[in-house]
Amino acid sequence: MTGEETEAVRAAIEGELRLLDPAVRSSRAETLRLLDPEFTEVGASGRRYTYEVTVEELADHPGSAADGPVYEPSEITGVLLAPGLVHLTYETRFEGRRARRSSLWRKRDEESGWRLYYHQGTPVPPDVP
Repeated sequence: MTGEETEAVRAAIEGELRLLDPAVRSSRAETLRLLDPEFTEVGASGRRYTYEVTVEELADHPGSAADGPVYEPSEITGVLLAPGLVHLTYETRFEGRRARRSSLWRKRDEESGWRLYYHQGTPVPPDVP
């Protein structure tokens, strides 16, 4: 991996981990800073989320309370697909449930930095290793 690739993947992983932090999830300002204005998500529930809905609702979603359960990420890896576009994959555990996750992080310019453009969560049945 080149220095540019390493830095891009590192920045995307850092952003992803921040979005799993309850203090960030409950902050509208941080959510606005980390989500791309064209963000969409297909959650592990199957629900489709837009940028507007996510900004409005994230603070009320599970994993956003300081005294509640938190998402536990593992096996996070990333690859630079093109300049300004990083793909991350990882798994989370949350309240005994597992999900495999895929995120696309986009960097349009230096000012806005890396932002989450797309995210998808897929539930993992309990009997799947």
